[in-house]
Amino acid sequence: MRGLAAPVLKGLGQRQPSPAPERGPSSGSFVVRSHAVAAGSRDYKLFVPGTPQKSAPLVVMLHGCTQNPDDFAAGTGMNVLAERLGIFVAYPAQNRSAHPQKCWNWYDPADQSRESGEPAIIAGITRAVMAAYPIDPARVYIAGMSAGGAAALNIAHAYPDLYAAVGVHSGLAAGCARDLGSAIMAMQVGAPGFGTGPNFGATVTPKRIPTIVFHGTDDNTVSVRNADQILAQAEASGLEASAERFEGAGDRFGGHPFIRTRYSDRTGRVVLEDWRIRGVGHAWSGGRPEGTYTDPAGPDASRAMLDFFAEHRLAKPH
Repeated sequence: MRGLAAPVLKGLGQRQPSPAPERGPSSGSFVVRSHAVAAGSRDYKLFVPGTPQKSAPLVVMLHGCTQNPDDFAAGTGMNVLAERLGIFVAYPAQNRSAHPQKCWNWYDPADQSRESGEPAIIAGITRAVMAAYPIDPARVYIAGMSAGGAAALNIAHAYPDLYAAVGVHSGLAAGCARDLGSAIMAMQVGAPGFGTGPNFGATVTPKRIPTIVFHGTDDNTVSVRNADQILAQAEASGLEASAERFEGAGDRFGGHPFIRTRYSDRTGRVVLEDWRIRGVGHAWSGGRPEGTYTDPAGPDASRAMLDFFAEHRLAKPH
């Protein structure tokens, strides 16, 4: 099978004939694991598909505040897609001792750097899954929602040799805050004094990470300006942009109206995707009502992220 999602999800996010209601993966398993490194330990849940690909992709999913792996898996519907595709999905769990609201500490400098804090723990979980299962090391990805999206970007920038691409839903740019005060400011109006280019924040590497961004225009928890700053950090202005407007239920995607902008490098490869969904608040687009912070109307962020990831692999080291 070429890529992560082809051919099952060939045709990005297109509506499929409505299947019978699904209560969950038919033959995959969702197991509890724990992993410890020098920086600390976390529990996580791992979705193991019933029939995995011979050399399978791995997607690491970071939940938002107040959520947990079960809630996030249910809301995104990612395990159902993973079972169809034969891919693995890991869901690290934040604990209340690390944050009372179970938020990832994306704004703390100790949790933004390689081999430090939460990035080291998440990278350790990723490597543990890779060592235990038939994972393709060129097809490992990370994604998250809200605080999890901000953490996913920190981690992707800290480990560009581990993750081939990153998905961010309702999140913030890597290294955009240095303490709780600047985090609240960034969430409300965007990071103050945010500059263009990849050098904002002490922990951000100069490497452009393939990134897909989802953000609702009516998000009152994390300002949509943060999506602009994620693109600025990725130097989108230096890429070729192509925008398409979709009006919702009458088009092939369904759901809310949105604008999708794709940014291509000199070879024509799409390295950034930006989805702005009109009328959506702080919620996973196309999510399922079984989970918190979801908007079932779509477009389907989970499908779109898997399609984007399918086009990106880590280059083999020289």
